[in-house]
Amino acid sequence: MRLVLERRTESSPRMLLLSPLLAIGLTLASGAVIFSSLGLDPLLALAVYFVEPLSSLWSIEELIVKAAPLVLIGAGLAVCYLANVWNIGAEGQFTAGAIAGSIIPVMFHGWQSPAVLPAMLLLGAAGGMAYGAIPAFLKNRFGANEILTSLMLVYVAQLGLDWLVRGPWRDPAGFNFPQSVAFEGWQALPTWGGGRVHLGALLALVAVAVLAVVLSRTLRGFEIRVLGRAPRAGGFAGFGRERAVRFCFLVSGGLAGLAGICEVAGPSGQLQPTISPGYGFTAIIVAFLGRLNPVGVLLAGLLLGVSYLGGEAAQATLGVSDKIVRVFQGILLVSILACDTLIVYRIRIVARIGRT
Repeated sequence: MRLVLERRTESSPRMLLLSPLLAIGLTLASGAVIFSSLGLDPLLALAVYFVEPLSSLWSIEELIVKAAPLVLIGAGLAVCYLANVWNIGAEGQFTAGAIAGSIIPVMFHGWQSPAVLPAMLLLGAAGGMAYGAIPAFLKNRFGANEILTSLMLVYVAQLGLDWLVRGPWRDPAGFNFPQSVAFEGWQALPTWGGGRVHLGALLALVAVAVLAVVLSRTLRGFEIRVLGRAPRAGGFAGFGRERAVRFCFLVSGGLAGLAGICEVAGPSGQLQPTISPGYGFTAIIVAFLGRLNPVGVLLAGLLLGVSYLGGEAAQATLGVSDKIVRVFQGILLVSILACDTLIVYRIRIVARIGRT
């Protein structure tokens, strides 16, 4: 016997809405099993992981700081995936944006004026767009698989950042540590009320609002949705596939680059060899958990932000490995994909016919 996936004649609209909640429930159940296998009280451990990060004002501020880059990147990736354009390299575009936006505070450290921060943000977005344009060009010109090219470029960007902070951009007064000069004054993102929440959170909300309007109220949004669901019909309508690939990569790369410069000009305060705990990859989960809808991405970004804070709390309180965050995020992604697949397909057992 063998198992095959058979397409359902009709998908349940109710299950399409409930699928993210079901995936979260499966993740919680799996987490309880994992914590039990480690000899921990599963209910207490889950409370530490998911409730403790929301228990104080400081925790809420940290949640917003963690969620802001996830929402920025996830909103851009949602545009790509709606059009069946598979950008897996947002982590590299995040890094490229951080590098490009840091040119001003590193190379022109003494420049302090109100124009500095807008210029840094524009350079960060432009750097991410330029880096995203590479797999788009390779896809359109040579038919190269954008999954592979965008993913491989992640490591190029990360190694480039590592070389810069250990070499030409290393702070001469930094006691030989691999880091750039600290961003100061107008080079740092403003915060609200002296807390941790910075301008990047507002930019994430603006990006969500703009993309929600673009996808639902404009011809370009209609083009993206048609090419994603029915490419052949989009071709008959005159919608260009190459143009859509280029647009999606530029939008997602620009938002990832903006998130990158916001991260180093905000919480990090300088360039370091590692500036991301994996935001670019986690944002893939955010996009799918948010149903490829910008508003849904906002809510999913907050949930995945809780996973980062919960991982830190679990390390401190329960003594578990810092890899527990990756475990939960991986289970969540697999659960989302499994639930979405079973909404469209059913599993059928087929008996093997013996050879004569």
